[in-house]
Amino acid sequence: MAENIENAEQAERAERAERAEQVGQVGSAGKAGGSGGTDRPGSAEGVGVADEGRAGPAPLKERRVEDAATLKALADPLRLAILDVLMAALATGALTAKEIAAALDEPQTKLYRHLKQLEKAGLVRVAGTRLVSGIVESRYAPAQASLRLAPEIFAPGSPARIDAYDAMLAAMDRVRGDFRAHVMADRIDFAAAPDDAEAGPPGMFSHFTYRLAPERLRRLRRQLAEIFEELAAEGESGAEDAVEATLFTLLYGVSPEPVVDSRTGTRPGTES
Repeated sequence: MAENIENAEQAERAERAERAEQVGQVGSAGKAGGSGGTDRPGSAEGVGVADEGRAGPAPLKERRVEDAATLKALADPLRLAILDVLMAALATGALTAKEIAAALDEPQTKLYRHLKQLEKAGLVRVAGTRLVSGIVESRYAPAQASLRLAPEIFAPGSPARIDAYDAMLAAMDRVRGDFRAHVMADRIDFAAAPDDAEAGPPGMFSHFTYRLAPERLRRLRRQLAEIFEELAAEGESGAEDAVEATLFTLLYGVSPEPVVDSRTGTRPGTES
């Protein structure tokens, strides 16, 4: 425990040195206990607190990702988890690395490198800094409320195609990690009947491969998209008994393999 605290303090000092040029004379310019200096749950407490808020642009409702640099930043389950925490906190305000670490149950020192990469990619920004007992503490905010991968990055010949699939695989790893953690904490019950109001939140698992006509596959995709659009239009529930539900969908059709000429061992359109 003491070692973790010491590591966290060292990381904070390193961050202070890196941001000294940007922050300037925080101690003299800021007002002790001023706007934005209120302690958030889990934040460091101490004397000599000064705050430097940074007025930034309002987050985008949705960011369309179409470049390799951003995709590389997304291709990591922990960075996706950090983004999830920050985007979920949009209504309550920016978070410190300590608060993000507490939400993810991860060591605080493990997050700084990932926060830097997300900041460099423009996915998060430093919304403010404050000086707490000689240590500069940054508060982070997301640059968008949601993300969407542009369809064209998956096109054959796209230089970002592999990076896009890596980002998808990272999302799968993220869901897998969360699912396992909830199972181990006994917070998921797949035995619950969907129509039993007295049972816990129901779950559903389905995995199959089925032969479909191309038009039927396109129709299935449209039907799934309509469900997501309906949920987005409804918004999150404010009911007291509302639960956090995760829906992960992966639907894809596999193109038939080209027929190989049994006499020549070549595929149509190739030369030997």
